[in-house]
Amino acid sequence: MRRLPLQFLTAACLLTLAPLSCFAEQALIAVASNFSSPARAIALAFEQESGHSVRLAQGSSGKLYAQIYNGAPFDVFLSADTEKPALLVKEGLAIEGSQRTYARGTLALWTIDDSVIVNAETLRTGDFVRLAQANPRLAPYGLAAQQVIASLGLTQALAGKRVIGENISQAYQFVTTGNAELGFVAMSQVLVDGELVKGSLWRVPQTLHSPIAQDAVLLTRSLNNSAAHEFMTFLESAKAVSILHSFGYSVESDAVGPVGSVEKTDG
Repeated sequence: MRRLPLQFLTAACLLTLAPLSCFAEQALIAVASNFSSPARAIALAFEQESGHSVRLAQGSSGKLYAQIYNGAPFDVFLSADTEKPALLVKEGLAIEGSQRTYARGTLALWTIDDSVIVNAETLRTGDFVRLAQANPRLAPYGLAAQQVIASLGLTQALAGKRVIGENISQAYQFVTTGNAELGFVAMSQVLVDGELVKGSLWRVPQTLHSPIAQDAVLLTRSLNNSAAHEFMTFLESAKAVSILHSFGYSVESDAVGPVGSVEKTDG
């Protein structure tokens, strides 16, 4: 059987097959724990549209920053804050000009008990044994939780009740397993398609803590990785924004916060 020239096979790939299948690449994305669920949904939509593949690695923003600093082979960093991506740019580990805010997070006080109303007064009365939160030194949502407690003047009152998770995922697990009756979690952890899955929550007013702006950045090893560059662009697409809203996030262009979430609260 006659062999076809390599040039012919290349042309055939370009002309008769989907071009994406010829040039598909893989991007390894470091994802802050609070964003793991929407990241999976966005990654799936991106793979279906682009033909590229995406692998996700989740952890606290602080731990992921440390891994990147020590040479972890990530292409994109989806942090839960703005400081760590900026620091990576300053240190030459991320591409200058690539940093952008991909989401604004919402902190919630949550319990799996759907028979109660949860609000600031719940914290003031202290009628619970354990209150879960993420580590404020590693996780921006943990820092926001600490700021809420301080803003309410409850730092000393709640000092003996707090249980600290390494990241927001562990804080969520403390509540789901019953090791804590209440916990500060990300709205994205308890919403599916904009609906509260179980329990009751208080959407914490952002006046009680610093804004949770979450920034993404391209890392230097992704300079020639088309999958990584296209993923960053896809984060701003209508499809990605729709997914973000369904998990309780807002974006820069929103005039108001996301809608459609259900919560049991009296204010």
